[in-house]
Amino acid sequence: MSAPKFAPTPVLDEVRTYSSPEVAPAAWVNDRPTDIEGFQPAGERLGYQGPDQGYGLMLANRMRHRLHLVGGPSAEDAIRGCLNIALRRASLFGRAPVVHDLTIAFTMWGFFDANPPHELVARRAELFDGVGNVHHYKEGRAIADLVPEATLRMTPAAVAAATPVAWRTLTGA
Repeated sequence: MSAPKFAPTPVLDEVRTYSSPEVAPAAWVNDRPTDIEGFQPAGERLGYQGPDQGYGLMLANRMRHRLHLVGGPSAEDAIRGCLNIALRRASLFGRAPVVHDLTIAFTMWGFFDANPPHELVARRAELFDGVGNVHHYKEGRAIADLVPEATLRMTPAAVAAATPVAWRTLTGA
């Protein structure tokens, strides 16, 4: 370990140098049975992989007080359905979910609007009903798969500006 120049050192001490270990360990080999070879698999019900997805659930629960649950799904249904959209958006950019991912998802489905269009409320009730239950994973994935990639690449401000009129285009519903 190095020491400052002003630290006294005994003159008779031997100088320490690096020496290799006597035996080098064997090289690491990717041979574990659960390791994925190649790219992450894609397909029905496999979702969209990304780092720190549990953080998205914490963010969604912090937004619970802002939700307007007019004529339809419960808070758990809204959170689970929109969380799937937010996780898909985050994985599209190769990062963990952030508040903007959830803002876009809740905005496009009118959960931040006190007076959403009646057609949106009816479609939302149809799609989100029961999604908060863990046994309805397939239905939650279907909500995320509906949303076009072009919508996921938009900014929260652009989604908020387009939502009242073009909610069908934004949601893919």
